[in-house]
Amino acid sequence: MIGFLIKKNFFDLWDNLIRIILVNIGFIAFMSFPVFIPPLFASLPLLGGAFALIGILWCFVYLSAAALSFKAVSDYGSFGFADFINNLKIIWPAGLLFGAIVYLAYLLCSVVIPFYLGMNSTIGLFLAAIIFWTLILAVLALQFFFAVRVRLDTKFVKVIKKCFIIFFDNPKFCIFTFAHNFFILGLAGLATFLFPGPAGMLLFLVPGPAGMVLFLDESLRLRLLKYDWLEVNPGANRRQIPWDAILIDEREKTGDRSLKSFIFPWKD
Repeated sequence: MIGFLIKKNFFDLWDNLIRIILVNIGFIAFMSFPVFIPPLFASLPLLGGAFALIGILWCFVYLSAAALSFKAVSDYGSFGFADFINNLKIIWPAGLLFGAIVYLAYLLCSVVIPFYLGMNSTIGLFLAAIIFWTLILAVLALQFFFAVRVRLDTKFVKVIKKCFIIFFDNPKFCIFTFAHNFFILGLAGLATFLFPGPAGMLLFLVPGPAGMVLFLDESLRLRLLKYDWLEVNPGANRRQIPWDAILIDEREKTGDRSLKSFIFPWKD
């Protein structure tokens, strides 16, 4: 299943390269506001902080619209600019709520954990460790927040609940998806550091945030096929899922391609 996921994701990235790049350019443009505007208000830190928070929340709203738009790509379709705008109008509350969760996690990391560690006591170390490992668990589960919102439920509490259900039922898979996107993000950061300028931005534009959102949606979409199969086979062993049989239709839809077809698709 992992091999097919990587293959399908690569095909979809290639087929939607322009969309991926445009969505990532938009994200970079919006991300520049919370990065560059707050320093202009150095004498008014509260105002600068407010601008930063609003800008970051908007970036998560933007990513939520990207998640809803790239759902069509995962389902072997496509989307246009009008679709993206309509999706933004539909899903913006989820983006705000998730942005608030991320901001809360940031406060826990930057304020609460250092406070407990600064107590220099066993109880302080214990509380800091509890919060740290809770945050690790939350990151692994909530990476699928947008994908679950797009595919399974629209109610905030139920989305959170289903994220954790997916994690506890598929811990190794969730660790893999997180490691995959962390690796991509790390490569982008390294490339930007080693090659400042347009060349260094290439890995941020492809796959970038849009590609990471697409990968998580495709990961969840394929993983949900497991539950469809278990529903039809309720007595089956949950640890022995016949992925080769489950993915027959998906493999037929995705197909195979030669290197020539990637570079010169019009010659096929």
